Amino acid sequence: MFAVIRTGGKQYRVAAEDVIKVDKIKGGPGEIVQFGEVLVVGGDNITLGQPTISGASVAAEVLEQGRGPKIIAFKKRRRKNSRRKRGHRQEFTLVRVTEILTDGATPTKTARARRDPKPVAAAPPEAGERAEAEAPKPKVKAKTRAEGKTAKKPSKSPAKKADKPKSSGKGKKKG
Repeated sequence: MFAVIRTGGKQYRVAAEDVIKVDKIKGGPGEIVQFGEVLVVGGDNITLGQPTISGASVAAEVLEQGRGPKIIAFKKRRRKNSRRKRGHRQEFTLVRVTEILTDGATPTKTARARRDPKPVAAAPPEAGERAEAEAPKPKVKAKTRAEGKTAKKPSKSPAKKADKPKSSGKGKKKG
């Protein structure tokens, strides 16, 4: 079964479990939203709306709210020393269609529970590694800015230079 819905001035052909990106709609991730403007419901028999089908809707779960790539609108008028550069990022909502409803039915499915990532369990350490793992490690104290300034490094003695005759300046002669 499929349906054609209208949202954000665009039309989308959807079926159950489809993931689509639509213009931004209200709703946080995990919420169920309904699209009420259904233009066509298809399957074994096709129902066309004039312009929409009364009592039909499409339920979908919001997966993500996001922003698309940056689009740059650059306008230039030649020989006029006139130019304008503007950037824009279109906001979107990623939704997964859960079911197509007809005859004024309400959504039966609820939002899927988000899975938490499973903690990674390490292999049990061997006998020699246990003693090292259980021994507390000394903590390293971070230097503060004031401590870094007060701590001085030992000064180096200047290297001795070979005696060279000192020049008296550019182009001048002693006399």
